[in-house]
Amino acid sequence: MHSETRDGMRIDWDAPIEMSDGLVLRADVFRPIGEGRYPVLMSYGPYGKGLAFQEGYSTAWTIMAAQKPEVLEGSSNKYQQWEVCDPEKWVPHGYVCIRVDSRGAGRSPGVLDCHSLRETEDFRECIEWAGEQPWSSGKVGLSGISYYAMNQWRVAALRPRHLAALMIWEGAVDRYREASRHGGIACSFSKNWLEMQVKPLQHGRGERGARSAVTGELVCGPETVPDEELAKLRVDAWPSLINRPLDDDNYRDRSGLPERIEVPLLSAANWGGQGLHLRGNIEGFLAAGSQRKWLEVHGGTHWVEYYTDYGIGLQRRFFDHFLKGVDNGWDREPPVLLNVRRVDGFVQRAEHEWPLARTRWTRLYLHAEGMALRPEPPTVAATLDYDTMGEGLSFRSAPMAEETEITGPSALRLRLSSRTRDADLFAVLRVFDPAGKELLFYGALDPKTPVGQGWLRASHRKLDAARSTPWRPYHTHDELQPLAPGEPVDLDVEIWPTSVVVPKGWSVALTLLGRDYEHGQDSAALSNMKNPMRGCGPFVHDDADDRPPAVFDTVCTLHLDPADPAWLLLPVVPEAAKEVG
Repeated sequence: MHSETRDGMRIDWDAPIEMSDGLVLRADVFRPIGEGRYPVLMSYGPYGKGLAFQEGYSTAWTIMAAQKPEVLEGSSNKYQQWEVCDPEKWVPHGYVCIRVDSRGAGRSPGVLDCHSLRETEDFRECIEWAGEQPWSSGKVGLSGISYYAMNQWRVAALRPRHLAALMIWEGAVDRYREASRHGGIACSFSKNWLEMQVKPLQHGRGERGARSAVTGELVCGPETVPDEELAKLRVDAWPSLINRPLDDDNYRDRSGLPERIEVPLLSAANWGGQGLHLRGNIEGFLAAGSQRKWLEVHGGTHWVEYYTDYGIGLQRRFFDHFLKGVDNGWDREPPVLLNVRRVDGFVQRAEHEWPLARTRWTRLYLHAEGMALRPEPPTVAATLDYDTMGEGLSFRSAPMAEETEITGPSALRLRLSSRTRDADLFAVLRVFDPAGKELLFYGALDPKTPVGQGWLRASHRKLDAARSTPWRPYHTHDELQPLAPGEPVDLDVEIWPTSVVVPKGWSVALTLLGRDYEHGQDSAALSNMKNPMRGCGPFVHDDADDRPPAVFDTVCTLHLDPADPAWLLLPVVPEAAKEVG
């Protein structure tokens, strides 16, 4: 460990934290110069505590600086790192910031096994270590985005005695449903993420890795280990994922247990996080055992809002109250804060529950005539065929007679048959202006995304009746129910929550596909992502082993029957609550 005082902070580089099995993890500790005991903000993850944001995630940094120049103000930005807090914006306010390289990553040795039970236990031990240091007040808060949020749901379930508050920003809680298999369909993001963002920061890459722009030390440790040896020190999650189509202990061990959480938490979701950074923040909030919990939902780019004045202000009020005991009124805040999405921006609004109690659950029925969404069921039966790798089927509502807010989860009920033993259904919720141009929003990662998305593999259609609601069908994913070719089955599809105020004269639409949605415009890219982004960001479903063409490149038939009509359930909010910003 090397310690120094610089930029108004005391910094302990590579502080050792010994685990119960004898392995020593390494952490950087940023703390105030003044003597005293301070609350701690901690993060634990695999992205290399010594890798500068600007170097490791250059396009993301450029986008953030362009969209929100305020994030660069008030800091030298030398200590900025991907998805964790900037110590220069927290240490002067009386916090200790600790970044721990997870086992097998960065400067921490060991076997790299992301989201594993061992990682969760390591995190718990790091929290207890931090709470017992002479500069610590004994209260530890957890903060961070994505990976640094997902592991909070797990470690908090272990109830470390020094854990005092959680700031869970755009993560996931259910490894199967939110991060690995959407509706039972394998998402290739996990495979590409390991290759692009985790393996390059494995401990032992040494000279093949980056050097810290601040300390000059090798980000991935002093040793340069041959690739074949590194492979033995790394658990590749993709083979186990692709060979496990059903929800089992492998996924559950890597999922959170929010019902066991007791400490205060603020769960921050992103409307644009279709595919990873949305559902879990809402589901975790609802299931959390804590009596003091809040949900915030915003929009825009995945990593940006956390660093803005708005994001830091929200975090600081929360942590000041629960880690410092400041009577700043946080405990009197309504439990839900929504940034309601409009075509020209966002409007903040406080709410008291989720879904909103005043929601007018509205069914729009699918009609073959005119390919329409209408409030009344059809009177004539029809069948519609579509090529699963083609443009699918699209149904559109009449123009809105008045401005209409849609905020909350949606659901889809229909009957479908396939010419093979299975089918993948991709349901896309869309909005069109009077000229027929689709409204695309800046998603969490993709700058052009539709309003909402849902997925279901037909053989995974079995529902858990106890956990399902009319607006959120819950699938067990515990057995396969193959289709008989040509025989229709009922499918209930969960469409992840959304928020959009549809202007008068505009319309909503539903598109049914057998593949990922693409907007047909120019694609976008990020330096830390493999896929060109065409509407779904990196959260695509293109693995040939999971989706063999002989099964999924086929023709499906939608069966529209007046006796059992197909419908889309939308959460229409009839009137606005008092605005708070």
